[in-house]
Amino acid sequence: MEFATPDGLKINPEKIKKHLINFIKLELKKAGFSKLVLGISGGLDSTIVAFLSAEAITPKNVTGAILPYSSSAPDSIQDAELIIKILGISRRYVEITPMVDAYFGKFPTSDLTRRGNKMARERMSVLYDVSAELKALVIGTSNKSEIKMGYGTLFGDLACALNPIGNLYKTQLRQLAQYLKIPEQIISKPPSADLWAGQTDEGELGLTYAKLDAFLYYMDDLKYTDQQLKQQGFSSDFIERVKTRIAHYEFKSRPPIIAVLPE
Repeated sequence: MEFATPDGLKINPEKIKKHLINFIKLELKKAGFSKLVLGISGGLDSTIVAFLSAEAITPKNVTGAILPYSSSAPDSIQDAELIIKILGISRRYVEITPMVDAYFGKFPTSDLTRRGNKMARERMSVLYDVSAELKALVIGTSNKSEIKMGYGTLFGDLACALNPIGNLYKTQLRQLAQYLKIPEQIISKPPSADLWAGQTDEGELGLTYAKLDAFLYYMDDLKYTDQQLKQQGFSSDFIERVKTRIAHYEFKSRPPIIAVLPE
């Protein structure tokens, strides 16, 4: 069953763009910074954040870092280079393969998930080092769909000082991307963290963003009951699977739990 975008997920892209640009300006000012750094993957989310950042604080104050691993798709690197060129932002290129391979040389039987998490954290480690060098804040690129599903690496791609798109679902970001006139090749490509060859977000999650976002909107925004969700076309198995995953990974979206001392 195809899931159409619910009316409630349709945005006013002009209004959202202005709001997010103001958010970036305000948060930078509050923190006493004037520069931003972000990882540019060639994907939709980081491209949108790069476009917003460049308009908010001018391209000269934004640095986009391309951080490939040896298995990274060549077209992802090419798309990242294209975005940096279009926007005229500063560029960093750091190959993370030597750091990651040096570690896993000691653990050759590690699975793809461990390796993917290490790559995400290695990339964020580089971004925070660049941020220290440039006196810039790291701006995040995780969307609401990913955050709700816990689809991200703690202290990896989920780490940042500010995140302008964390309350926008993936389907809403596609609407914003059209308004921003982001190249169609980036809008239409299958979403991927590019952690290993052939990896896609939807393949790993086992569902489409269209279906997931509709479900999250009805469940989270409208507070539908399970019965109401079933009336919208979601099966009992799907409802249970998504709710279980959300509950399991909720810790990723919270600050660390610090024990309260007894009086």
